[in-house]
Amino acid sequence: MSNVHPYVGRSQPRVDGALKVTGQAKYAAEFTADDLAYAAAVPSAIAKGRIAKLDLTAAKAAPGVIEILSHENRPETPKDDKPYLNDMVAVPGSPFRPFRDDRIAFSGQPIALVVADTHEHARDAAALVIAEYETETPVVDVAAVRNEAYDPPEKRNGIPPPPEPRGDAAATFAGSQIRLEQDYRVSPEHHNPMELQATTVIWEGDGALTVHNKTQGVMNPKNYVCAVFGLDPEKVQFFSPFVGGSFGMALRPHYDVFLAVMASLKLERSVRVVLTRQQMYTMGWRPDVLQTVALSANGEGKLTSIQHHAIQATSQFEDYQEPTVNWSGLIYDCANVSLKYELAKVDTSTPSDMRAPGATLGVYALECAMDELAYATGVDPVELRLRNYAEKDANDDKPFSSKELRAAYEQGAERFGWSKRSPEPRSMKEGRELVGYGMATGCWEAMMQAHSARVTLSADGRLEVACATADIGTGTYTILAQIGADAMGMDIEDVVARVGDSTLPMAPVEGGSWAAASAGSAVQVACKALKEELLKHARGIDASPLANAGLDLVTFENGRITLDSDPKMSVSYVDAVRASGRGEVEAEGDFAPDEKFTEAYAAYTHSAVFAEVRVDEELGVVRVQRIVSAIAAGKILNLATARSQILGGVVMGVGMALHEATEWDKSLGRIMNANLGEYHIPSHADIRDIDVIFVKEDDEANPLGVKGLGEIGVVGAAAAVANAVFHATGKRIRELPITIDKLL
Repeated sequence: MSNVHPYVGRSQPRVDGALKVTGQAKYAAEFTADDLAYAAAVPSAIAKGRIAKLDLTAAKAAPGVIEILSHENRPETPKDDKPYLNDMVAVPGSPFRPFRDDRIAFSGQPIALVVADTHEHARDAAALVIAEYETETPVVDVAAVRNEAYDPPEKRNGIPPPPEPRGDAAATFAGSQIRLEQDYRVSPEHHNPMELQATTVIWEGDGALTVHNKTQGVMNPKNYVCAVFGLDPEKVQFFSPFVGGSFGMALRPHYDVFLAVMASLKLERSVRVVLTRQQMYTMGWRPDVLQTVALSANGEGKLTSIQHHAIQATSQFEDYQEPTVNWSGLIYDCANVSLKYELAKVDTSTPSDMRAPGATLGVYALECAMDELAYATGVDPVELRLRNYAEKDANDDKPFSSKELRAAYEQGAERFGWSKRSPEPRSMKEGRELVGYGMATGCWEAMMQAHSARVTLSADGRLEVACATADIGTGTYTILAQIGADAMGMDIEDVVARVGDSTLPMAPVEGGSWAAASAGSAVQVACKALKEELLKHARGIDASPLANAGLDLVTFENGRITLDSDPKMSVSYVDAVRASGRGEVEAEGDFAPDEKFTEAYAAYTHSAVFAEVRVDEELGVVRVQRIVSAIAAGKILNLATARSQILGGVVMGVGMALHEATEWDKSLGRIMNANLGEYHIPSHADIRDIDVIFVKEDDEANPLGVKGLGEIGVVGAAAAVANAVFHATGKRIRELPITIDKLL
C-alpha cells in the first residue's frame, strides 16, 4: 500500500484499539501462571498509632490460606531508606516501607498480607484478621496545622522551588490604586482510574521473576524491587503493556508491587496482589492546599504586583512538593512578584502527582483572582489578560521557545461567542436558569527527557518500533507507529509498536507530558540510523544501482530506497535486509534534550479556556453547557488522540470545579467516601459540548516540533467554570467543588 499522505499531523485510529475493544489487551491482574496464589492486603482500621496485637488465628484457619505475612514475620528487608529511594519519582524524606514495624502512619495502611489459593479465599480470610491498636489522635486537615507550615529543607528533584522575589511586591501592593487579596482552596482529590493498582509476579525459579505491574514506567518499579530485595536485574523483567488510566498515581512503586514480590520470594511461587477500590484511596491524591493570592493593578488593569502563598499538605514521613505558586510568576507580565510555598504535615499517605501537578491548583487560584481583578477594574477578562501578556518567562528571564497564546485567546473567544457576553453578573438568563460565561488561561511545561528507541525491519517488510516507555491511554502506541511509518515511508499497517517492557531500550516514567516529544524523537533518531544501515547493505548488493549513493541522495518510500536523480534506480527494503545476511536489520537511537536550547529558552504549552454554565436559580444546580478549549502546543501528531487528551483533561477540570472531593473524618482520620458511589466524578450526563481548537504553533525544542498534551487540558478548566458560575450568580465561591449548598 502506498504511503501517499504522511501519518503525522492527521487523525489516525489507535493501532491498539482492536485489542482493547476485543478484550485482548491484558492488564496487570490478567496475567496468570499454573501455580498462581492470590494475596489480599489487610488495611489498618486507624489513622495513627501502633499495632498492639495481631490475632491471626481465625484467618489462618480459613479455607485455602497458604501464608499470612506482617511486620512480625516478614522476610528481612533493608533497615535504611537508601534502597527504597531507588525510585525515579521519590520525594525527600523516608519512603513508606510496608510492614516496617508496628507503627500506623495513615488510615488503610497495610498491616498484613493474606496469601491463599483463590482471590475469594484471600479476601475472606483478610476480613478475619483481628488487630488491636494503641490509638493516637490524627490530624488530616491542613488548615488545622497551617501555623506549623515550613519551608522544606530539601527540594524535590525536578520540581523547581519558587523563584526569588523580583521588585517589591508588598510595598507596591500597599500603594496601588486597585488591590484584592483572597484565599482559595480546592478539596483534595483522589485518582480514580478504572484499573485498580495490581501486580502479578510470575516465579520463574532460581530467583528469576517476571512481573506484571500497573505502572507508568517499567524501569522504575524494577529498579525499586531489585534494590529493596537484592535481586539480580538480569533475572527480573517487568511488563506493563497496557494501563487502564493512571494520571500520575502509578509513577511511583506502590505497596502492591512490594507485597507481591515479597510474597513470591518467600513462597517461591507466583503471587498476585490486587488492591480494592477502597485501598486505592491510600495512595495517589492531589494534595490539600491553602492558597492566598494578592493582586494589585492600576486603573487600566495593568498588574503592578502579584503575591501568591501556598501551604500544602504532606505526609508525616515525606516532603511531597509541587510548583503550585511558580505559575503566577510567568503567565503574566509583572515587575513585582513574590511567591512562597510551604508544607504542613498531616496524618495521611503521601500525596502524589495528579495530572498537571501544581499547575492545576496554582493556576486555578491565579485565574480566579484575575477574574476578580477584571470586575474590580471594569476590564473584560480576555482584554485584561492581553494587557498583561507575558512576552518572556520572567521567572527564569528567558524568551519562550514559542507562544501562540494570543491566537488561542482570539480563536477561542470567536468560536465561543465571547462578544455576546453581558459583563454584569446575573445579567444573562434563559428560562429559570441563570447563564454565565467564564474564561481562564492555562499553562504547562513542554518537558523532555532522555529516551532510547530501537527500530527493526524484518525480511517480510515489517517494521517494529520499540521503547520501554508506557502508554497510559494517551495513544503512545499510535504516535510511535505514525512516526516510524513516516520516517521509513511505510504504511502504518506494516508497523508494530512495542512499549511497557523493561528489556526494551531505556525510558523513564511516562509523565509530565514528555513521552510524545521524547520517545517520538528517539524513534525518529533510530529510524535515521536504520536508513543508514539499510543503505549500507543496499550498496553492497552486486551491481547495486545505489552503489555510490549517499543518504542525502536517496528517498525511502513505499518499501524501496530510490535514487532521487533517477527513480528507476532503486533497491527494495526486503532485498537490503537479505543482503545483510540476517533475517532483520535493526538500529537504535538515543534522544536527549538540547541543553543549549533549554538553557536559552523556556518551553510551555498554553491554553485559553471558555465555559458556559447554566445555574438553576431556585435549586442551585449547575450545568456546564459547553466549553471551548483553544490549545497552543506545537505540532499535533495525531488530531484524534490529541483531541481525546484535551477532552479528558477538561472533564477532570469540570470534576474539580463541581464534583470531586475526598472527605476525611477529621476525628478518626479516615476517608468517608472511598468508593465510586460517594466520591463524585462527572458522568456522561454532566458533560455536554466540548470544542477543542489546536492553534498553529511552530516550535524547535525537539526534532518533531511537538509539545505534550496530557496535562494542558485540565489546567485552567476549573477556573473557567468557577468564573462562569460567578458571572451567572454573582456569588464568588473560592473553595472547590462548587456544590449546591454553597450557592443557595
